[in-house]
Amino acid sequence: MRVLMVTPGTRGDVAPMAGLGSRLQVLGYEVAIAANPAYAPLVVESGCEFRPLPGDLTELIRQPAPEAKAPPGSLRSFWRKLSEYMDDAATGTLAAAEAGTDVILANSVAPYAYDIAEAFGIPAIGAHLQPTEPSAAYPPVLMNSARSLGAWGNKIIGERAAAGPAPYDAPSARLRKSLGLGKQSRASGERRRRKAQATILHGISPSVLPRPADWHAGLIMAGYWWPVMRPDWRPPADLLDFLADGPPPVFVGFGSSAHIDPGFILEATRRAGTRAVVQGVEGVLGDDAIGVGSIPHEWLFPRMAAVVHHAGAGTAAAGLRAGVPTVGIPVYTDQPLWASRIASLGAGPLPIPYKKLTPERLGDAIAEAASTPSYAQRAAEVASSIALEDGTAPVVEALRNLPSK
Repeated sequence: MRVLMVTPGTRGDVAPMAGLGSRLQVLGYEVAIAANPAYAPLVVESGCEFRPLPGDLTELIRQPAPEAKAPPGSLRSFWRKLSEYMDDAATGTLAAAEAGTDVILANSVAPYAYDIAEAFGIPAIGAHLQPTEPSAAYPPVLMNSARSLGAWGNKIIGERAAAGPAPYDAPSARLRKSLGLGKQSRASGERRRRKAQATILHGISPSVLPRPADWHAGLIMAGYWWPVMRPDWRPPADLLDFLADGPPPVFVGFGSSAHIDPGFILEATRRAGTRAVVQGVEGVLGDDAIGVGSIPHEWLFPRMAAVVHHAGAGTAAAGLRAGVPTVGIPVYTDQPLWASRIASLGAGPLPIPYKKLTPERLGDAIAEAASTPSYAQRAAEVASSIALEDGTAPVVEALRNLPSK
């Protein structure tokens, strides 16, 4: 069976799918992954075929320093650029499907993949890293907040948010017209699939977010889909030397979400009295810190005393898998949800919203995370539960249960 994974977004959106694709390849599936050109090496190294989606979302979504104010008109400009990005992604998805596939697995920001699948007469399955289904169990991730509105409020506002305008609405409508399909809005299509209890696989651990009671039968909490680490990868010698030269340090990094001046971070870690591994700038940063580029989380995080990050879905999962305490600094969308789940699980202190971050607040949170035994204990317990889960098996079952032609 030929499987096409459609993964517009950043590295955090692509890496879990590449890991899943690698495991499906071993089981005999032919997997192609449609992603932005920057992630072609990641896809190819996973053993999957790369198919390009034009664009690069990284610079568009990266946030300025916490104290910086957005320039006038920035929200309007952001929406326009995001809409253009989604339009290019929709065009790329069509080309990727035309190259051949028997089924499409689409992430949560690629609803136009369903329109393409409909036109081609092939099935499409959701493959989400975020819980986008309206539910009483959590507020809608588009709110950029984890503050519960109550069971009724979460559900109702979630339904309204799902029906509201989105940057992929116009691309979906354009594709439907060009493919000769009947007129149907993106929101209407989602409601129709919800009524039909269409399958959506979630690469989320039920140990971290228990499956909500109000989810319909087609919504599957599969478990995490882990990225694949290259077998020939070796850690930099200076990083190995730094780790061997003292007690376990704290990792601080914000991925594609934001860039913070290393001086800001070092002021915080020195306030906390910890050594630091800082992502985003490479080289020695003093006797107590080192900067690194892209280092596999599965290798690095277990060697840390604690991890500080934006609480993106994949990075939050990696921290919990490593069994070390986490300080969540959520920036937007689903990140507040994951940061709040980490704290609710007892695996770290309360999160600090990115806009309220200061060296003092960050330093105090790091000190708390690194010195509170219960955080380490709960993190280890969560890691043990996650280790028992097999996120690939539910995906294979869903593929095997597809109706035959």
